Amino acid sequence: MFKAGQCFNLGLKKSGVNREYSIYSGENDPYLEFLIKDVQGGSVSPFLRKVPEGEEVELHGPYGSFTINPNQANQGSFLFIGSGTGVAPFHSFICSYSNINYQIVLGVRTLSERYDLCDYDISKIVHCVSREPWDGFNGRVTSYLFDKTLDSTNTCYLCGNQSMIHDAYELLRGKGFSGDQIFTEAFF
Repeated sequence: MFKAGQCFNLGLKKSGVNREYSIYSGENDPYLEFLIKDVQGGSVSPFLRKVPEGEEVELHGPYGSFTINPNQANQGSFLFIGSGTGVAPFHSFICSYSNINYQIVLGVRTLSERYDLCDYDISKIVHCVSREPWDGFNGRVTSYLFDKTLDSTNTCYLCGNQSMIHDAYELLRGKGFSGDQIFTEAFF
């Protein structure tokens, strides 16, 4: 049993190499799902992509405390800030807590990285697209957040690359959020 927001270490059997991946599925789903970007030259993702259906992989976990207290999930309001596959724990939160009050601000490079749009209330997700022009916001997550008035009563969860998390954390602190309102999960 896992909690939404946790991760597992995944790798090929007997390879001795694994990576942490946030859980994408909801707590009550009858399966375990991950959102994994195939990193060219990566140590794990290109090989996981080639694993035939039904073949076993190494799986260790769950790990981590990037979670929401189930009693608070349907009482507070949450601002989820992420980049790329950093949307995975937010997807797990939304699938696990049907009445969660959330807003997602997600940075992606291209429109093709907007995963499973049908799983979200489209009025509660903003995509910040940095490398492809479109009718929505063009630019980085931090540029979007910098110009917005944010509800400082939100609890903020940040997941993605370290640079974005660092910059978003500092931006939120500058807008009046306390450190105990901000939770982070950084990728390498």
